[in-house]
Amino acid sequence: MITETALTLLARFLSGVSVRWVDCQPDTCQRVYFANHTSHIDVILVWSALPHKVRRLTRPVAAKDYWSKGWIRPRLAKVYNAMLIDRKAIKVHQSPVQLMLDQMGHEFSVILFPEGGRQSGERVGEFKSGLYYLAKKRPDLELVPVYLNNMNRVLPRDEYLPVPLLSSCTFGPPMWLEDGEGKNDFLARARDAVMKLSRFDVDEE
Repeated sequence: MITETALTLLARFLSGVSVRWVDCQPDTCQRVYFANHTSHIDVILVWSALPHKVRRLTRPVAAKDYWSKGWIRPRLAKVYNAMLIDRKAIKVHQSPVQLMLDQMGHEFSVILFPEGGRQSGERVGEFKSGLYYLAKKRPDLELVPVYLNNMNRVLPRDEYLPVPLLSSCTFGPPMWLEDGEGKNDFLARARDAVMKLSRFDVDEE
């Protein structure tokens, strides 16, 4: 049986991940961890980078059509208590944002990827509006930017077996939606917060 500890150790071994916290510390308060997205195992990597007591209160948001297929994916999703969103059954009165808020309640944090789909890793793509509406409906939530480096090489697109390489997961300082801040300005600021964390990888080279 796949356990939380085994999945965490495996994810860290395969990715060779180094975890750093910049002007931010692990906390069990409700947060939205938002990261760049270049690999299917990004969700497992961010989750496994959190301390145990924080992981138990953090649910990755993932696509139901991907994580419900086969034998291994549903079991992995169950281990990390994924919040599976059915992208094909989205309705006006049942938006993904409202589904997330309902399942978060006042207990769970979430991990999401505002770019929507996986990117090449060469740049951080434009953010979709979901993060903005989460922040607008729950202004009390801490929004923590996360930058993943080198994950596009650990598990390249259309590959199924990870390649053991060094990677990093950097958590940045929390942010909030400011009074009167518009959607486009907020999303640009959030994207910039993620991109700024990439400099810590450059500084170590």
